[in-house]
Amino acid sequence: MFDSLSDRLQGIVKRLKGKGRLTEADVDEVMGEIRTALLEADVNISVVREVVARIREQAIGATVSEALDPSQQIIKIVNAELIAMLGGETLKITYASAPPTVVLMAGLQGSGKTTSAAKLARWFKSQGRQPLLVGADLQRPAAVEQLRTLATQIGVPVFSEPGDPVATAERGLAEAKRLGKDVLIVDTAGRLAIDEELMREVANISGKVKPNYTFLVVDAMTGQDAVGVAEAFNERLSIDGVILSKLDGDARGGAALSVKTVIGKPIAFAATGEKIDAFEQFHPDRMASRILGMGDVLTLIEQAEKVFEADKAEEAAQRMLEGQFTLEDFLEQLQQLKKMGPLSGVMGMLPGMPKEMKNAQVGDDMVKVTEAIIRSMTPEERRKPEIINGSRRTRIANGSGTQVSDVNKLIKQFTEMQKMMKRMGGLAQPKGKQGKGGKPKINKRQAMRELSDMMGGAGLPQGFPGMPGLPGQGQDPGMPPFFK
Repeated sequence: MFDSLSDRLQGIVKRLKGKGRLTEADVDEVMGEIRTALLEADVNISVVREVVARIREQAIGATVSEALDPSQQIIKIVNAELIAMLGGETLKITYASAPPTVVLMAGLQGSGKTTSAAKLARWFKSQGRQPLLVGADLQRPAAVEQLRTLATQIGVPVFSEPGDPVATAERGLAEAKRLGKDVLIVDTAGRLAIDEELMREVANISGKVKPNYTFLVVDAMTGQDAVGVAEAFNERLSIDGVILSKLDGDARGGAALSVKTVIGKPIAFAATGEKIDAFEQFHPDRMASRILGMGDVLTLIEQAEKVFEADKAEEAAQRMLEGQFTLEDFLEQLQQLKKMGPLSGVMGMLPGMPKEMKNAQVGDDMVKVTEAIIRSMTPEERRKPEIINGSRRTRIANGSGTQVSDVNKLIKQFTEMQKMMKRMGGLAQPKGKQGKGGKPKINKRQAMRELSDMMGGAGLPQGFPGMPGLPGQGQDPGMPPFFK
């Protein structure tokens, strides 16, 4: 999502590099391109007019600034406007003083409402809460069964009774209190289109359970149509936030960029894939950063913390900075990396990553090639790649179905990474701050700054291990320093 808009905006910034200052003519030209980019992204026309007017006003005022070059001025202004369009601040969930905290799910049929209800229950459970799901969608065939199936995967109970949806929701609230559940999520019925019967039923359920939060589930693929749906629901229910489903789809992003401005309600959560765990809080500042090619390091770290085993990661980092990191270690880290989802998603969170690396198939194919090469090595070769001579390289290439040049490239890249990590290894903390086994504990913050300096200076070595053929990526001067 946002690929087209991201390419457009990054292209505008690159063309501005080298200009001494922005003239009014320059600003007019840039505004025209930004207007086109937003319209192509299917952003609501009234929103486009407002945003472009604000950006132009700020850009004209910024031409006298000597602190930033033109590209930095524009990216700062556009970044602030994108954050505002996407909702401003992350919606913080507050819990009812007298449990349960009630969440009402509304939306049209086919928007992904039932799946989002289960994903939201899993999110609450990850926050240490005890949710109960209520299946009040009693019209769509198998809707309750779908909810039960999803709930079984995450270990969350479901309450539902045939008959009247309003009565079912009300009894579900009583059941949550009886069981001591602190979060109640009510999945309501949808329709193919908005009608009076749908609105009346959802409004009646809302009146009975008195939700703390009413979330409207919107299919991100529907573009501006989603904004009209949001307006209609908000008039009757006074929604608290929007949940965007199918955010990973090939959508232009108009819904995400329009809904906050049009109805004044933020995007609360986003479903980023089909799997039950592909669901996260929506962070406007992080999404704006991704659109402008500045990455999303915070989300990347949070996802890594979820899937990487802390002890193993600590040991691997220690060996890496001591120069003892082997291809066997690297293979194990690749297995952990795959748990974070498609490599394209991970690459999209790294600053300055080229467009081709955000292609899911390209990234996943690279991982497969690297795994095949390493698995074709003997244990000794993985520990000591320096012993891999010509005949061994030919054998490894034949065994992995690759070319000798691919094997050479991986070994070269891995060797370069080892050298870089040895340089960082000198950043161990003084004696008295010991890690496991009495070894010096690594000063991670200082190490990250050192890595940032290396990346921002001469650029990375020619590709990361595991990404054969990826050109070295120096840091874009117009982007914020990596990890600082």
